[in-house]
Amino acid sequence: MPVITISRQYGAGGSSVAQLLAERLHLEIVDRSLIAEVARRAALTPEEVEEEDERPTTLLDRLALSFSPLASGLGTAWEPPYPDIALDPRREVLELTQQVLREAARAGNVVIVGRGGAHILRDVPGALHVFLHAEPAFRERVVMEREGIGAATAARRVREMDANRAAYIKQVYGRDWLDVRLYDLAIDTGRIGVAAAAELVVVALERRQRDPV
Repeated sequence: MPVITISRQYGAGGSSVAQLLAERLHLEIVDRSLIAEVARRAALTPEEVEEEDERPTTLLDRLALSFSPLASGLGTAWEPPYPDIALDPRREVLELTQQVLREAARAGNVVIVGRGGAHILRDVPGALHVFLHAEPAFRERVVMEREGIGAATAARRVREMDANRAAYIKQVYGRDWLDVRLYDLAIDTGRIGVAAAAELVVVALERRQRDPV
């Protein structure tokens, strides 16, 4: 029962590669569905959950230092916004996100896009962790076409989204998002395209299942 996590730079084709893998291997994609499930469990709207999704602001500014055992030494002392930290809805969103991803991994047959999946599931036997990247110019063109925006806006969005994702992983898990040692496979989709990237993931997964380490 495959478990694949996809970490990705903005515009590098994470959702497209996940869709190809889901069709090829008959997997469930855990992406937007994760937000809906966390919202249901937390009694929040999907929009409220999405506001905290893969961003270092609001949620992580307040919570990271107390939340993660890996995050010690990353900043100054943290003061809880609520008298009882157990009642902080921002903490609940993060905890529920981790819980839902672990449940998905136990069920298997999933490809998980973003949300720190490679870090949450780093100890899951047989899980394959993939990082997709590409040169900024390539990703900016993708974002321009996909979102119908101009070059300057696309460049700014790529920079901001990458910075948010990097800060999210650093603050919550104390790791460098771009450290390739965290992943089993790093693929430049700008050079080989999303279809070839999906094929490489399939080959790596088959090898992992045949010759587990």
